[in-house]
Amino acid sequence: MKGWLKNNIYLHLPAFQSRNFRLFFSGQTLSLSGTFMTQVTISWLIYTQTGSAWLLGLNGFLQFLPTLVLAPFSGVLSDRWSKRDLLIVVQVLGTVASLALTTLSFLGLANFWVLIIFSIWGGFLKGLDMPVRYAIVIETVDNRDHLNNAIALYSAMLSSSMLIGPAIGGLLLAKLGPNYCFVYDSLSYVVALLTLISMRLRPTPKLDTSGSNTWQKLQEGFSYIYNVVPIRAILLLLALNGLFGSAHMALLPIFASDILKGGGDTMGFLSSAGAIGSVIGCLYLSLRRRVLGLEKLMALCPAISGIGLIAFAISRQVWLSLLILVVIGGAGMLIVSCGNTIVQTLVEDDKRGRVMSLYSLSIIGTLPLSSLLAGSLAQNIGATNTVIGSGIICLLESIWFVRQLPLLTSWIKQKTKQTDELSKAAT
Repeated sequence: MKGWLKNNIYLHLPAFQSRNFRLFFSGQTLSLSGTFMTQVTISWLIYTQTGSAWLLGLNGFLQFLPTLVLAPFSGVLSDRWSKRDLLIVVQVLGTVASLALTTLSFLGLANFWVLIIFSIWGGFLKGLDMPVRYAIVIETVDNRDHLNNAIALYSAMLSSSMLIGPAIGGLLLAKLGPNYCFVYDSLSYVVALLTLISMRLRPTPKLDTSGSNTWQKLQEGFSYIYNVVPIRAILLLLALNGLFGSAHMALLPIFASDILKGGGDTMGFLSSAGAIGSVIGCLYLSLRRRVLGLEKLMALCPAISGIGLIAFAISRQVWLSLLILVVIGGAGMLIVSCGNTIVQTLVEDDKRGRVMSLYSLSIIGTLPLSSLLAGSLAQNIGATNTVIGSGIICLLESIWFVRQLPLLTSWIKQKTKQTDELSKAAT
């Protein structure tokens, strides 16, 4: 039975045949779940301490601002140095910070300013490691043919972490209090650090740094993305989705507490509901073997998100809001995962780190503005109207991206043909 199950897993999810990928997947799932748990817990504590929608948005802005600044430079670093070593350094820094926050929380010293400081520090770490985690996926699989599956599973891992973290966090908030959410995060960092140390990656060619500096290499990455119009269109859609399609996430404490009349457990359920849809979407992608067609799915998903956001804004039932968030989460993650699969599969290897850093920037870098904008608007026009407006803009995003499909489809066909020809020549 065990052998049959293992063979079927390897058949349908071939990336798991690689030991390094198994280690990376398991360790990062646990670590990221702790990270998302801490984010939810800090947001909940700030809102319960202050009752201010604007301060809630400010926390989101400050939390992701360092990511906006650091992500492009992290991509250059990942092209130059060992990605595994960079991730190990970040895990060590994260462990120290999480242990410090846990200690302060148990001592009763985790006030608003302490929480803001640790939010900023978490954004600093995310800016360093997020592009590296995207770029290292290709190094963890032994067979290049398994890359598409590994990329989809990485997206599923990210979604699973978003599900596990807030769900467990909601239970811990309700039963034991926020202190134990921070304990979980600290332990998860340690496990992830051990899995990274256990990985044995093959040496990969590094970026030639002779005669150039970091800024020049960064400019090369920007120039490459600007000139390859399909990649530019994908990153722009991801940026718009991050700015408006995720605006409701910063306002979840308001919906949980004031609109749906719930507590910490409701907050945890709302935070994790979207991740359920994300996992379903990513599992679907993990079973696909072709890149062609994903661009059409990317065009459809913003419209689904837009309709879902409008429905969520007017819902006053917890169960209905949870179902709607599942749909929104699935559509949002499909946009991100489809874009990731297309770009990772077809981008040039020597520019992968820099392109993926800007890919990360388009997803995470817009969140500071999204959180601040959502919080400011909610303070003035209400959370409900803010989310409805975000939904309308998502519908417009979908219409715009449909107009980009002919060029994008043609580019994917051309690049896929070139990749297939190179693979045949290699064999």
